[in-house]
Amino acid sequence: MVGCQPKGTEKATVAAAPVYNQASAEAFVAEAEQALKATAEYASRASWLAATYINMDSQFVEAKAGKEYTLQVVKYAKQVKNWDGVELDPVVRRKLDALRLGLSFPSPDDEQLAGELADIGSKMQGMYGSGKYCRESGECFDLQQMSNILAEGKDPALMQEMWAGWRTVSPPMRPLYQRQVEIANAGAKDLGFENLSVLWRSNYDMAPDAFAADVDAQWNKVKPLYDALHCHVRAKLSESYGPDVVPATGKIPAHLLGNMWAQTWGNVYDKVKPENSKQSYNLTTLIEKSGMNELGMVRTAEDFFSSLGFKPLPESFWERSQFTKPRDRDVVCHASAWNLDGKDDLRIKMCIQKNGEDFQTVHHELGHNYYQRAYNHQPFLFQGSANDGFHEALGDTVSLSITPSYLVSLGLLKEEPPVSEDIGYLMQMALDKIAFLPFGLMVDKWRWQVFNGEIQPADYNKGWWQLREQYQGISAPVARTEADFDPGAKYHIPGNTPYTRYFLAFIQQFQFHRALCETANYQGPLHRCSIYNNKAAGEKLQAMMAMGSSQPWQNAMEALTGQPNLDASAIADYFAPLKVWLDEQNEGRQCGW
Repeated sequence: MVGCQPKGTEKATVAAAPVYNQASAEAFVAEAEQALKATAEYASRASWLAATYINMDSQFVEAKAGKEYTLQVVKYAKQVKNWDGVELDPVVRRKLDALRLGLSFPSPDDEQLAGELADIGSKMQGMYGSGKYCRESGECFDLQQMSNILAEGKDPALMQEMWAGWRTVSPPMRPLYQRQVEIANAGAKDLGFENLSVLWRSNYDMAPDAFAADVDAQWNKVKPLYDALHCHVRAKLSESYGPDVVPATGKIPAHLLGNMWAQTWGNVYDKVKPENSKQSYNLTTLIEKSGMNELGMVRTAEDFFSSLGFKPLPESFWERSQFTKPRDRDVVCHASAWNLDGKDDLRIKMCIQKNGEDFQTVHHELGHNYYQRAYNHQPFLFQGSANDGFHEALGDTVSLSITPSYLVSLGLLKEEPPVSEDIGYLMQMALDKIAFLPFGLMVDKWRWQVFNGEIQPADYNKGWWQLREQYQGISAPVARTEADFDPGAKYHIPGNTPYTRYFLAFIQQFQFHRALCETANYQGPLHRCSIYNNKAAGEKLQAMMAMGSSQPWQNAMEALTGQPNLDASAIADYFAPLKVWLDEQNEGRQCGW
């Protein structure tokens, strides 16, 4: 027989022990990047399908693709520990760290558990996307309709009904979420983390506890401004609705702040604005009068980036994006920006309404798309923002430039308003930007405590409301029990999207804005600055964006702002005139809760 050795001469074959060094790490990373890139594209396309065509089949495909991607990431992430303690090139080490931290909800390396985790995620997102509240009469409301009723602020009883009605969608998610946490915590332990809380807080180029401490420190810098805003808003809402509906002291009922989650308060502006304040324009009215349609809003946002020197979006963006809500099917309307192939298949998914809020949101989402394109030359594992807050901050930085001077440039407004209107403008901004900060902080504080066991499943809702009351100073308008699951009524909980990124973004965007205005040699109050049509600011922005996540976020921060640390002082600069005014208004009022 060909190839056989004579009897008695067989040699024992011993597999060579694997060698863990620079060369093997480079080979491992190259293999992982190639495999994950292909699987990630498939999973992205499945997710797009499930978000824009909600049905049983699309959810099945999304769950299957999510399971395959999760298993693949877990397979590679579990091997990273083989190079722990090995001296490696910093780039390779950073890629290994990115692999280990690649999933928000990792499963153990078990096909059945990975499948279960993917199924749960897809089911919860489907529940959220198709969620409706129906009265006994059979009349039903979707989230957009209920949100509009809260935004209008006309009938407190109807607003309370809509607030509670939306929260009937989430209780069925509760056992699913509990199971999801169990599986993902086991997955985090397999990757070498004590629990999912530690994994999430390890993604910021600093020790997990140091990161949490820094977040708290930034909150404490802006809390006095929030407290002053809360005090004034409560007093004015009490005047508007009466002290029986809004007490003059204590917490503000959550359904009266103009937003389904009381996360931004811009819709109550007319009730809390400075007396005798004039406003030369209303952005929604300007859009309506201009005849601008939904697609025109997106074209206008693209023109903003073109004015900074960025290339126009690819034609496929206009062909493949979802701009408006289809009439024939359920979709997830929550605005999002996508790059499906890691190259140029850029898209946004929105249900655009012709109003000022969505005009700003479109600019924000395109900020994500331009960021995605700026770093698409980076290796797969570095195709992301410097930290997850940077992506959100970039979109919002662009929105901060939607100032009256920008609207004048577009021809939407004839002239800039006088300085006498600045307090009203800053109040409107603060109702969105400052009011958001404690909500941006507490969503993940709740999850961190759920993940590490501080909040047990039996206390999910109790823990949620303790944090909302502590940080936001708001209260539930109707009694809540553990039969409810109010966290699930916020998209990012069933959507498994970490939320601290938004808190970071609301700090970082003012840092970015101040730095870019300095680059543009802008002279004047920070809140009147727009970087529209400034190529120097565009170049600085492009240089930072092109770094992707290839370096610690502190380096990207320094490249754009000249200093490496998170710094809330830019918020104080921006809102300084408003803080003085609020303190004057609050004299004699009992602030706090």
